[in-house]
Amino acid sequence: MFGFRFVKFEPNEYIHVIKKGRVVKKGRGLSFWFYKPSTSIITVPLETKNVPFMFEELSSDYQTLTIQGDLIYKITDTEKIIDQVNFSVDLKNYAYLSDDPEKLSRIIINLVNTMTKTEVSKLPLREAIQSIDRIAGALKEAVQHNEYLQNLGITITNINILSILPNKETARALEAETRENILREADDAVYKRRNAAVEQERKIKENELNTQIAVEEKQRQIMEAHMEGKRAVQEKKRVILQEDMAFKIKQEQENAKLIEISVKNKKTEADIKAYSLNAVLEPMSKINPEIIKALSSIGMAPEKLIANAFTGLAENAGKIGELNISSELLQQLMKK
Repeated sequence: MFGFRFVKFEPNEYIHVIKKGRVVKKGRGLSFWFYKPSTSIITVPLETKNVPFMFEELSSDYQTLTIQGDLIYKITDTEKIIDQVNFSVDLKNYAYLSDDPEKLSRIIINLVNTMTKTEVSKLPLREAIQSIDRIAGALKEAVQHNEYLQNLGITITNINILSILPNKETARALEAETRENILREADDAVYKRRNAAVEQERKIKENELNTQIAVEEKQRQIMEAHMEGKRAVQEKKRVILQEDMAFKIKQEQENAKLIEISVKNKKTEADIKAYSLNAVLEPMSKINPEIIKALSSIGMAPEKLIANAFTGLAENAGKIGELNISSELLQQLMKK
């Protein structure tokens, strides 16, 4: 009505209201009345945007690689970007008056494409395929220090590389080579496993032999210890026997001395007895034996006297011419 209108913007939109070439109002998610004939409105989106990309680049060994991923960016400085990109909106339908906002994503993609080309061209095919994280890290580092993005007031918050793939022919060649390598590694694994089994068997046998040697050595030590024990026992017995023999020899020597002393004592006693008997018998040796016999017959029994008489006759038979003894006399003598 009369050119005045009311408008309300979303919180994720930063608004610049311009009248007569001057910014009269700015802020996030504004709502206000404005006079259409003399007012211009610039709307800068503040939300983050996710932009997918896919590039075909050459590796250092001139192999084609397809790099696929996405990036996330947002406008962080509205003052800088409105000086270079037209974000003015139509006051009838609030659509952008130019296609600059749509081209902004393409500009950022082209910039990242250039950086990606630089990184991939440094690597050979095999290394590039395995360097997703390395290339993504290099791109993040590059965009953070890119002067053009800083002048635009744009910050790329993240870059993800989802895949780096060779063309179909190269992929089939790599698959064949990889398959052969896998089969060769499998054969090597079987060979190593067999070698390991043989080596393990050798170690087991070696351990068994070492165990047998150790057992034999232990048995030898036991036998030697047993023999040493026997030798020690025999040596002990020999020492004991030697000591016993020495004791017996000493005892025999003592016994010999004792016997010698005993013999001397007995000889002395015999000499004393002989001397005593000699002293007793010497006077008697001077007496006539007939007198001694006569004295000994005193009080003797008649039969003993008769026996002594016959003994005397027998002793003096040479002196007797003839002797007659009657049987009656013998009977009488025998009766007595």
